Amino acid sequence: MVSQVVVVAGIGNGSGTGGAVARLFAKEGYIVALVSRGAESLDVLAKSIHALGGKAEAFPVPAYGPEELTAAFTAIHARYPAPEHAVTVAIFNAGQAVWKPFLEVTAEDVRESNKVNIEGSFAFARAAILAFQKNEPAPKTGKKGTLVFTGATASLRGNVITSAFASGKFAVRALSQSLAKEFGKENIHVAHAIIDGGIATGNTRGDRNSLPSGPVENPTPDSKLSPESIAASYLYLVNQDRSAWTWELDLRPAHEKW
Repeated sequence: MVSQVVVVAGIGNGSGTGGAVARLFAKEGYIVALVSRGAESLDVLAKSIHALGGKAEAFPVPAYGPEELTAAFTAIHARYPAPEHAVTVAIFNAGQAVWKPFLEVTAEDVRESNKVNIEGSFAFARAAILAFQKNEPAPKTGKKGTLVFTGATASLRGNVITSAFASGKFAVRALSQSLAKEFGKENIHVAHAIIDGGIATGNTRGDRNSLPSGPVENPTPDSKLSPESIAASYLYLVNQDRSAWTWELDLRPAHEKW
């Protein structure tokens, strides 16, 4: 029996969406390839998954650039070679946020945002699709693989301090739509998930409320998305059969003002 591998890029400290996705898919029997900056956090997450009976391995990268992500996939294929293993799911959860008024956005801000959100997503998608094309269609779903991009409110609309961030997220959404149309005919499922609201995470580095220029969010307990609920939605996308699958999923908490 072929072991299924899920590649998750963008883990942070393991308390957000990437960590929740990794833990859920490990529970479902997938081998989890963890790709992220910060080797220490990845090792902690991998060990915690192993402690619960799952399988996971860390593939740290110094940056979410095209060369680094391509190298990560090469390492993953070397560690989990065919035909015993197959990469059947890939989640691009990485992102580069810039929360600044337009006139304060620097050329470096734009370059770094584009490197992660555009160049990185292109490279990740290319490596994932090349892996999927080698797979046989799954008996239950009829698909060769599922590629999911994590989007944001900024994927659909800009705001007063999101000019650089929204530009990158708009690009990721357009890429996902183009890939869904191009590779759907090959039974490759590409989906985009709009995370329309703040996520309940311990990663203060990514908490918009911790930034002076960040948008003011609803402080009530039900105004945050649960990372575990987001992960469950991603698993739902992966388990859809090819007769009726979703390109775009829009997730928001009940108390989000949308």
